[in-house]
Amino acid sequence: MSKQKTEQEAYLQLAAVCAQAEHCEQEMRDKMKRWEIDAATQDSIIARLVKERYIDNERYARAFVKDKIRYNKWGRRKVQQALWMKRISDDIQQRVLDEINEKEYLDVLIPLLKQKRKTIKANNDYEQNQKLVRFALSRGFDFGIIRQCLKVDEDMDYGDETD
Repeated sequence: MSKQKTEQEAYLQLAAVCAQAEHCEQEMRDKMKRWEIDAATQDSIIARLVKERYIDNERYARAFVKDKIRYNKWGRRKVQQALWMKRISDDIQQRVLDEINEKEYLDVLIPLLKQKRKTIKANNDYEQNQKLVRFALSRGFDFGIIRQCLKVDEDMDYGDETD
């Protein structure tokens, strides 16, 4: 059985983790729970990490949102749900989600739908669009923006597609 970490050991280990990549308060609490550190000590360590700017939930949320949209191709709803699961406060969630660049957001969804359209088997356009809508909803995109992108997609001329 491993010996209990001291407060200082836990702090140093968490500070090192936070120095390498953005982490939120909840992730650090989960780590400390696994290390069986009591709640009062956890609060003390978290307070110190926040004070010394190793942890900043808003900074974390900004990086998280940018990564999930850009690289994982997630929509707002899925990102918001993930932030909620990480216990990021509602006001931070709202602020960060409001900062999402609309053009960048569309630049993620349109190619995603275009790519998916090539792999969907459907009997007609209506069925194909239904499948595309379901796919995009599962990725966390809102219905309104999906319809907007499908309309844009339908208006494109497929005759000269060379990509």
